[in-house]
Order: sequence, then C-alpha cells, then structure tokens
Amino acid sequence: MKKAVNFKMMLLAFGLFAGLVSAQKISSNNVKTTVSGTSTLHDWTMTSTAGTFSGTVSGNTITDVKYVLGSKTLKSGKGPMDNNAYKAIQADKFPSITFTATSVNIGKGTITGKLTVTNVTKTVEFPVAVAKNGNSYTINGTESIKMSDYGITPPSFMMNTVKTGDDIKVTVNVVAQ
Repeated sequence: MKKAVNFKMMLLAFGLFAGLVSAQKISSNNVKTTVSGTSTLHDWTMTSTAGTFSGTVSGNTITDVKYVLGSKTLKSGKGPMDNNAYKAIQADKFPSITFTATSVNIGKGTITGKLTVTNVTKTVEFPVAVAKNGNSYTINGTESIKMSDYGITPPSFMMNTVKTGDDIKVTVNVVAQ
C-alpha cells in the first residue's frame, strides 16, 4: 500500500513539474503601437516602437499579459502636434500607458483587460489574433476608444480653430519570444 501511495505522489510531482517546465516566459521590447484619429484640418497618426510586452505561455494560452507604452514615445513626426498630444495626456505626470490581462488564447478571439491612460483605468475588450511560429508569438489587435473616456480633452490649437476628434484607433503589433 505504501509503495502505491509513493508511486502516486511521484506521478503527481512529475505532472506538476512537467506543467511548470512547459510554461514559457515571453517578452518583447519593441512593440509597435499606432494611434490614429481625425481633426478638422486632417487625419493624423502617431507611432511608437518602444512599447514592452510580457506574458507566460502554457498550452494554448498566454497568461499574465502586460503591455507598457511610454507616453512620450508616440511620435507623429510633427513636433508641435506631439507636444499638444503629450499635454493632453499629461505625459509628464503619467509617463506610461498600460494594459494588463489575465489571459488570451492563441488564435483569433477577444482579450479583456485593464487599460490605464492618465490616471483612469477601464476594463476594455477588443479583438486580437495570436499566432505561434516556433517559440515566437505574434499578437495583433486594433480597437477604437474615446479620449474623453480616459479624462482626456481632445487637443485643439490655433485658438480652437483646429480640433481633434474624440475617437481614436489604437493598433498594437507584438512579436514576442
């Protein structure tokens, strides 16, 4: 009887160890993020490749998802526009935009998590595509949000003659290993 209990304990321990060994930590330090919107003058786009991503892969799921973007890494190529954007999102006071999620499945689906911009955190849900290629994972997602939902007054300039629209589209492209 004692040998049977010991054998079961060894199997359980092996199963737990195998589960821990198969978990793969993944990360990326060059996540591409694009934010685009409209204004009364022209459409605009800001891009960053300085975002970071981390997670843990186990089976068909990535858990402990974390994405961080430095607010001032978003660039339009137009200094005055960048400065207006940084002022609107209070980039000096809130230098990071973050997204965290418990998990996302590999394949096409939806991810639900917490997006923090300025000092406002909201639960968001958006479509993503997660593909595995060897030990590399590609994650692509796009969602539209309202700046005002995060306490941001859409920027305006030239004595309010040019106004930015409230709706913006955020696209995130991750390749993590």
